[in-house]
Amino acid sequence: MAKAGNMIGAWAFLIGVILAIIFAFFGAGIWLSWLFLVIGLVVGLLNIADAETQPFLIAGVILVIVGSFGGNVFTSAALGVSFVSQFLNNLLMLFVPATIVVALKSVFSMAKG
Repeated sequence: MAKAGNMIGAWAFLIGVILAIIFAFFGAGIWLSWLFLVIGLVVGLLNIADAETQPFLIAGVILVIVGSFGGNVFTSAALGVSFVSQFLNNLLMLFVPATIVVALKSVFSMAKG
């Protein structure tokens, strides 16, 4: 049976991605940034086990880099697909806090051992 923390983190991740997709099409206020920040912290704290740290950090860094550059490309290209740029920005707001938390947890576990 899965741990309750892992289930909360898994649901937080899924809800975060769904919200990132939905709010790519609809504008939202500053509250959305705070919501993604909180969801990202929950994902980083509850969903990533020690064995998953390295793959998550690699995937998280790739998502942050591609999301940042991709958002800039779609914004400057004026292709009429601003929702793609907004979706990538939403993912950044979700993954940056999660990646920071997991990286800090990794550093602390290396410092202990």
